[in-house]
Amino acid sequence: QVQLVESGGGSVQAGGSLRLSCAVSGYTYSSTCMAWFRQAPGKEREGVAAVYSRGGNTYYADSVKGRFTISQDNAKNTLYLQMNSLKPDDTAMYYCAAALRCSRPWALLDIDYNYWGQGTQVTVSS
Repeated sequence: QVQLVESGGGSVQAGGSLRLSCAVSGYTYSSTCMAWFRQAPGKEREGVAAVYSRGGNTYYADSVKGRFTISQDNAKNTLYLQMNSLKPDDTAMYYCAAALRCSRPWALLDIDYNYWGQGTQVTVSS
């Protein structure tokens, strides 16, 4: 059974940093994609960043490029999202997701992902 468990969310002031973690079990992502999504109240879920496990290519939403970094530690079965220079607009519930097949990771579409964590809240105050 695949399980994704996020942690690391919290409340920070604008300009601060947080690192989210996603512990993965029951899933082998040696040739697939993993990603981070977020959803703010009243808004649709949006893709933030993705990593293609084969080769390690990464993809980012324009809104977070240069501020967020996605990475994975295969030995620890953990996905990370380092978030720097946080803005109030980054406030959302953040979810990690895993895809069984990685056909278009650059698209950051939630329909391409099969497994989801329960989410971790990130709140950025001005």
